[in-house]
This record gives sequence, structure tokens and C-alpha cells, in this order.
Amino acid sequence: MNTKAKGLELFIVFSLTHRWLILLLTLIVAGFGIYNFQQLPIDAVPDITNVQVQINTKASGFSPLEVEQRVTYPIETAMSGLPLLDYTRSLSRYGLSQVTVVFKDGTNIYFARQLISERLLEVKSKLPPEVDSILGPVSTGLGEIFMYTVTNEAGSPHHYDETELRTAQDWLIKPQLRTVAGVAEVNSIGGFATQ
Repeated sequence: MNTKAKGLELFIVFSLTHRWLILLLTLIVAGFGIYNFQQLPIDAVPDITNVQVQINTKASGFSPLEVEQRVTYPIETAMSGLPLLDYTRSLSRYGLSQVTVVFKDGTNIYFARQLISERLLEVKSKLPPEVDSILGPVSTGLGEIFMYTVTNEAGSPHHYDETELRTAQDWLIKPQLRTVAGVAEVNSIGGFATQ
């Protein structure tokens, strides 16, 4: 009999004669494994989003073409040449311009936001005076995880119009949601805002 087979035979004999000790060791190793499994810093949906900063600009009353020409294009042009810039992309809609500035991996998000804030100050004089540009929250592409609708309750005696529903969203629901831990921003879309 070779030495490997003899060593295996001795291990089996020891395990059978001291089965309670082996069972105890097995439970300790399993408990240690379960504990470490719960401590793993692995997410079910890993965030592989690049470093990006959004510039949102309200341009009330502007058509998509006007938004593109008078707001989006000057902002995109001002962002060109930033250090560690990868690319920019934009979206121009009725009354809204959104420019997303994407930086190379490893760029500090706060450094990127500082660079963009400085460039926004430079371009502010080229934008229409009634528009206001703000940076989006520090979040990733996986950040927007919940959308909801504010509607009238079925069978309710009072029917709220779109303006009243938007007012309830902006003045009641939104401030309360912003106090919830982990909520970076609450965006309102639709309805008619009170002028």
C-alpha cells in the first residue's frame, strides 16, 4: 500500500472514531463561512456606472430647438477641454436642457463637479438671463430607482386637477421624501406648477 492510501485510511479511521469532534469542527467551519458570506461587500446589482455629472437647466417657454441653440450648445461647448473629460451627451426638450459630462474612470466626483461649476460660471453670461443651471445630485445611473404617480383616489368626492396634484407633490410629498435616509433628490415631472 502506498503512502497516500495509507494516509487517507488513517484519516478516515480517525474521523470515524472521533466523529463528534469532526462534526463540531465542521459546524465551526460552516458557521465561519456563513458569517463571512454575510460580510461580503458584493451587491446584487453592482454599480459599474462611469463618473458623470449632470447639468440641468430650466428654460421655461423655450421650444426644443431654442433650448438646443441657446442653452445646450453653449454649455456643451464650455465643457469641452475639461481635464479627464471622456465625452458629453445632451438632451434638449421643451423647457429643459440636460447635459451629461462623463469623465474617465477614477476621476474624483467632487473634483469633476468643481471643474464644471467653474465652467458654468464662465458660460452664464452667454445664456439667456431667465434660465438657471444646476448640477444634478451626486448619484449614479442606478440612482433613480423609484417612480410614482400622484392621482385622485377612486371614488373620492373631490376631484383634484393637475395643478392641485402638482402642488401637493411639490409642497407636501417631496419635502417629506427628501427626509428619508438615502434619498438624494426627488424630481417632479408633469402636472401644472402654480405660477
